[in-house]
Amino acid sequence: MWQHLGSGSIRERIEHQVLRVIEEGRLKPGERLPPERELAATLGVSRPSLREALRFLQSRGVLSIRHGVGVFVEAPAPQDRLYSATARQQMTLEELFAMREVLEVPAAQWAAERRDPDGIEALTAAYESMQDIAATDRARLDFAELGAADARFHMAIVDAAGNRFLQQTLGVLQRILAEGMETTLTVPGRLERSRAEHERIFTAIVGGDPGAAKRHIGTHIRNARKAAMGRLAEAGSEAGRTVQHAG
Repeated sequence: MWQHLGSGSIRERIEHQVLRVIEEGRLKPGERLPPERELAATLGVSRPSLREALRFLQSRGVLSIRHGVGVFVEAPAPQDRLYSATARQQMTLEELFAMREVLEVPAAQWAAERRDPDGIEALTAAYESMQDIAATDRARLDFAELGAADARFHMAIVDAAGNRFLQQTLGVLQRILAEGMETTLTVPGRLERSRAEHERIFTAIVGGDPGAAKRHIGTHIRNARKAAMGRLAEAGSEAGRTVQHAG
């Protein structure tokens, strides 16, 4: 059932193997994974790497870690099944960014048109939190925290648009891209440009300018895509051109 892992992105490989075993029905909701020491030895990975992957899958609702008892498979919600299936398809970054543009551009337009008070309040809180984190001295900046805040800002735009189908659909993509945001923001100069782009998007939505909101978020997504693809090109691996995150 479990296969020894080769070299590469260890955490992602562990995540994918756990997902594979669950999707094949070899582990069902409520069943327990092998003990940590045994599973780490079977997979040929360190226990800290295994713990990191299991914690990540717990944060995605795939597993439940019960301290002193074990790690159990959770019953997936519909959106989690969609998320898992999407991640397993190894879709390219180009495809994912293209879909983000298709979904987020109208979302920004609708958010600016609606200007729902609750939506604007939540968007403002997400924006200010993200900008506060981004203003941290670079030597002390936590890019994982910033990437998560970036994702929350984009989801706040979608929430403000008031379309529940759009919320669920983009929520799947944002979860896949959350770590990519962290990596993209480390590209020299990208953090500063991203802050300026976010400010323009936020100002347009709060100011009720749908045309400007569409234009600015479209530019932002295309610029983020260029930065992400540039970072992958630096890695020099064709295999890196696909997103294989389990989250």
